[in-house]
Amino acid sequence: MSQTGRIRFIGICICFFSLIIVSRLYFLQAIKTEAYREQADRQYIRKGQGVFDRGSIYFSPRKRDPISAATLKSGYTVAINPRQIEYPEDIYNGLSGILNLEEETLLPLVSNPKGSYKEIARRISVEKKDRIINLDLGGVDVYSERWRDYPAGPLAANVLGLVGYGRDGTSFDGQYGLERYYNSTLSRDGSGLYVNFFAQIFSGAVNAIAGNNDEGDIITSIEPSVQIELERKLAGVMEKWGSELTGGIIMDPKTGEIFAMGVNPSFDPNNISKETDSNIFGNPIVDRVYEMGSIIKPLGVAAALDMDLVTADTTYDDTGTLVINGSRISNYDGKARGITTVQSILNQSLNIGMAFITKKLGNENLTKYFLSYGFGKETGIDLPGEVHGLVSNLNTNRDIEHVTASYGQGIALTPIETIRALSALGNGGFLPDPHIVKEITYASGKSKVLAYGGVKDQVFKKETSEEITRMLVKVFDDALLGGTVKFDHYSMAAKTGTAQMANPVDGGYYQDRYLHSFFGYFPAYNPRFIIFLYTVYPKDVQYASRTLTTPFVDMAKFLINYYEIPPDR
Repeated sequence: MSQTGRIRFIGICICFFSLIIVSRLYFLQAIKTEAYREQADRQYIRKGQGVFDRGSIYFSPRKRDPISAATLKSGYTVAINPRQIEYPEDIYNGLSGILNLEEETLLPLVSNPKGSYKEIARRISVEKKDRIINLDLGGVDVYSERWRDYPAGPLAANVLGLVGYGRDGTSFDGQYGLERYYNSTLSRDGSGLYVNFFAQIFSGAVNAIAGNNDEGDIITSIEPSVQIELERKLAGVMEKWGSELTGGIIMDPKTGEIFAMGVNPSFDPNNISKETDSNIFGNPIVDRVYEMGSIIKPLGVAAALDMDLVTADTTYDDTGTLVINGSRISNYDGKARGITTVQSILNQSLNIGMAFITKKLGNENLTKYFLSYGFGKETGIDLPGEVHGLVSNLNTNRDIEHVTASYGQGIALTPIETIRALSALGNGGFLPDPHIVKEITYASGKSKVLAYGGVKDQVFKKETSEEITRMLVKVFDDALLGGTVKFDHYSMAAKTGTAQMANPVDGGYYQDRYLHSFFGYFPAYNPRFIIFLYTVYPKDVQYASRTLTTPFVDMAKFLINYYEIPPDR
């Protein structure tokens, strides 16, 4: 290499390493400023202990910048070392007026010369911290602390999750919800504050080249006003009907973007100590399965439409009851309708009609379509603990299992699995990808918009989607509560479901316990939203039309007004 080439090479190396050093200095002085400030405060008494640090989670309000859903809050902890205290009364007199501690609580602690180091107050304000430090009390220490804070309290708690110690008792990480699913993105390595500067430079360069630095914040698709309204509706169902649990999802049926997801009862992630059952921290929308009942019927009818086996006007003889493989099935009221149409199967939610549909399809085709809807598979939603539906009844050759599956009994599905399949009814026949997080912003300043979908699975023809939608609009306009909830200027496609609940002790089904479900999408022929609601074991009421119609209608009106959706009829 010539002398000029060597000089050029050395110059390039110098520029390269200068760029790395400047970038690292910016990272340390700008991005990590707060962490170092917290560490400096903490070294007032606890040298070497890392500062809790974690990325933020954001909601996405309509027409506004993201707002914090999970962040960090700062304060101070007060601790005493009794072995260093010479005058306990001075300590008590100094602290009691600031910390509001009772004499019988504080005085014994500071008066025991053999007592151990103990924290006596946490999360105090900077004003109180300054007052304590100014007293210059021997044996009293104050240091900075940070903790996870959820500004909206219990809002979307089962989606956000929480942080806490894992089963090993040492790691403090996300334990539920998005906190757990995106833990590697939200976590921060506090040890980074002590790494050798030049080691940080080279490790940072390697990570940048390899793309390994994935620390960042996450921006969800949860719209807080919509989430608030959904949770109000769920609470209203619980209060009125005394259900064991009520849940709901509001989603874009085309993209799978989730605007709201909630369950009741829920919890406050800022105050989890009062909860006695850890199951409340999970999310039953993704980690529990239910027999959904008659909301599954449109999927069976759509399969028959898709194969050109029936139309809405096709007739059959509804006898009210049937015996199949030695088992008796009947319509919800046991009554025969005589010669009636496929449209009436949905209008009146007729089980005997679904037996007719199943016979037209054949067991093999019914199974093929139901499995193509994603039944028995996880959706891949970005929440932890997702389970798949239980659809082993479809593996048998017996007719009875297929007939009962066609009206939503004998197979159990997660709510997220269900809404994904139901979305295909209105979006042209495709399965969307349900998701909560839409963007990640990294500590480096870069951001990544998460891509979902691409080429989606088409489960039936676009024409089928249009026809089943037309039929479901007639259900809402003409049949639901006698047509009294029809919207004059908006088309709504909807269906209710009432399923008997399985008896896990004695087998079979309870005769007086039901799961109610309801789904609807609108504007029906170009839907912006699909709403799915369900409630488990509501008391003194049998049919979902009574428990969930009003919450759906009210939620639909809210969305129409909030998003300024123009009329479609």
